[in-house]
Formats: sequence, C-alpha cells, structure tokens
Amino acid sequence: MVASKVPVSILTGFLGSGKTTLVNHILTQKHGRKIAVIENEFGEVGIDDGLVMETKEEIFEMNNGCICCTVRGDLIRIIHKLLEKATFEAILIETTGLADPAPVAQTFFVDDFIKSKCELDAIITVVDSKHIIQHLDEEKPEGVENESVEQVAFADKILLNKIDLVDEEEKKQVIERITSINQVAEIIETTQSNVDLDRVLNVKAFDLKRVLETDDGFLDIDQEHMHDQSVTSVGIEVEGELDERKLNMWLSTLLQEKGPELFRSKGLLAIEGSPHRYVFQGVHMLMSMASSGEGVGKDWAEGEPRVNKLVFIGKNLDRKELERNFAACIVKTKKPRKDEC
Repeated sequence: MVASKVPVSILTGFLGSGKTTLVNHILTQKHGRKIAVIENEFGEVGIDDGLVMETKEEIFEMNNGCICCTVRGDLIRIIHKLLEKATFEAILIETTGLADPAPVAQTFFVDDFIKSKCELDAIITVVDSKHIIQHLDEEKPEGVENESVEQVAFADKILLNKIDLVDEEEKKQVIERITSINQVAEIIETTQSNVDLDRVLNVKAFDLKRVLETDDGFLDIDQEHMHDQSVTSVGIEVEGELDERKLNMWLSTLLQEKGPELFRSKGLLAIEGSPHRYVFQGVHMLMSMASSGEGVGKDWAEGEPRVNKLVFIGKNLDRKELERNFAACIVKTKKPRKDEC
C-alpha cells in the first residue's frame, strides 16, 4: 500500500488582498485537519505573527526575503523538517504579496524528497476587488514581471474578496479582467475572505500538464524573474505609547496624500492609557483600526514592553519622513527628578 502524499496549498495574492484573514479562518474553523502553516512577509519588521490568531497548529515564519527567490532554500529546509516530524495532515504556504507563485510551486517538482512526500493541491489567489484592476494594468519596467498578473494566471482557485467594496458593474469588470487572464480557475466571491474550506482545501485542483501548456519553462530552475525595484518597504519598531489623536491624524493624512503609491500598511500599536493592542491595516487609501478589546489579537501582558511595529510597502517611500512623523505621535514621558528616584 502506497502512503498518501501530504497535500500542499499555496496561498497568494497582492498586498492587502486578505491572505492573512483567510489563514485565520483556516486556523480557527473546526475542520478536523492538522495544518502546518508557513508564512512569508515582505518587510524588515514582522507583523503577521501578531495578526494570526493563537492556535495549536505549527506556524513557521520567513521574514528575511521573498519566498519566490531569495529564501526558497529556506522553504525547502522547512518543508524537509516538517516531513521528518510528520505530525500534520496538510501544509499551507502563505506567500508575500509580491511573490510570483510559479517558483514556489516549482519546489514541489524539482526536489526529489519533497516530490516523493508531497503533492501540490492548489494555488489559491486572493484578489482585492477594489484595487486589483489598477495592479493588473500597472506598467512595469522592461524585463520586470507584474506579480498580480502572475498570481491570477497560475491560480487554481480565485477568491474574489472584498466584494462589499464594489458595485455590481465594478464586480463584472473585475471578473471579465480576471477571466481574460485565467479562464479555468474557479472564482469564489467572498467578504473578509470567508469561504467554505471544502472549496479550497484538499481539492486536487493543480494540474501540472495545464501549467506546462501555458508556461513550458515552469520546471526550469534557472529561469530568472525580476521584481520591481521601485517597490520597497519601511519598517518601524519603537517602544512607547501613542497619542491616539495625533496617530489618527497622521495616518489619515498619509493615506490621503500617498495612498495611490502606498500599496500596503499595517501595524501593531500601543495607545496611551489602554491595555489593548491595536491593529492597524491599510490598503492604498483605505484604513481600518481594531483592538484586542474587539477580539483582534491579544492584550498587552503586564510588564510587557509596549513595542510598536509598523510596515509600509509601496513606491517612493521616504524612510526618514515616516520615522519622524511616527515619532511625533509618541507620548513624551516626563523623566523623574533625582530626588524622586
């Protein structure tokens, strides 16, 4: 009797599309599966570990580069370790929003050990209905691939997310644009990435033959791909409490002025006088703020250093300006006099 292979799902989608929200759904729903999760962030400060809900599942983070190029060797090593432990039934890989899914999928066909133990179940692409067309139509420098196009083209399942942010005509245009790139992937409409997991996990949707028909160089491990070097990230990590009014004014102004070129912003924040950990999420000019008091994340522990973490990803980012404006939101604590010590 041949042992069944471990199904692997690759979760992709452009920055801010709702991938981590889907991961949270997968980790918290009572589906009876034990899933190992591998996360990859684009940014020098890790945020997603604070956005993923506490779970008994095994979660591995990869924050030091893009999974489709600089850290693919790390991915292979992590999968090897997972397969040696064999304490799970499936693997879910959440890529950075700037990853081309093809080199990640290629891993499961070019490494003999992984190929013998795993099978690629599906490439799941989460699409932000509100912003996807502008990313699909973005002109890139010569030789630079459009990651959004690649993510849609290689998808087996497409989650058309945030449909509550578009009207019927806009949604129709998005679907037409997606199907012009990929006619075979099932499109599933969602809000907050809420989907019946039976439609996306253990579906055996990946078809290597189909992929090779559209990209005959898919299995070529020496095939190069170039990222848009104009897209960078700025990470900020500072201990202290924030003035809520100043913070909201700064973030609102930032997103209004820089929104078109600010693809993604997110942060874990400490607000003055509150025991709750605040979660900030931004996609272009849209912004939301929630707290552990609303069931998002967990409160600051007693005695825990209140370290704020923010990541901004986009074009033409001014690191010094971002750091200076954020620093202006920190409440200045009065130092005690020597006779008070």
